[in-house]
Order: sequence, then C-alpha cells, then structure tokens
Amino acid sequence: MKKIKDYGIGEVEDMTGITQKQLRYWESQGYIPVPERIVCGDRAYRRYNEGHIKLLKKIRLNMRRGYSLEGASRQARKELEEGGGDNGDK
Repeated sequence: MKKIKDYGIGEVEDMTGITQKQLRYWESQGYIPVPERIVCGDRAYRRYNEGHIKLLKKIRLNMRRGYSLEGASRQARKELEEGGGDNGDK
C-alpha cells in the first residue's frame, strides 16, 4: 500500500511561496479546501496533500496573471477539473 505524502503548513509555505497567514485566510474564506487536521494534545495541525499543492500553485500563477484571489481560485479549480497539469512554479 502506497503512503500518501502530506505536508505541514510551513512546508507548504516553502513549496508555494504563499505565507502561512495567507493559507489560513484563503481556507477561512473558502478559496481552498480545508486540509485534514492531525490532533496532537490540545493542538490540531493542518496537513496538505499533493492536490492542495497543485491548486495553490495554480492560484498563485493565476494571481500573477492578474486575476483577483476569487477569480484565481475559481480558474485554478476549473483548470484542474479539466485535467490541467501542474505548471505553477513557485
């Protein structure tokens, strides 16, 4: 059985160039799906998967192209649903 790789919020920040504060905001506003949480004591840690990473890179790329955050998120989801590859460089 293949283990699915997941990433903490700090790793995602490093991989995408999107700050932890931005990630939390985008999540709270529904621009990205809520990542799974791992509970450890009194804390819950976000765990992002490869799908999150692809979406985040596409959103960032679309914003560089002039989209608003809302438009970039909507366009990224559409591109991924249509089978668009991961061409969103950091």
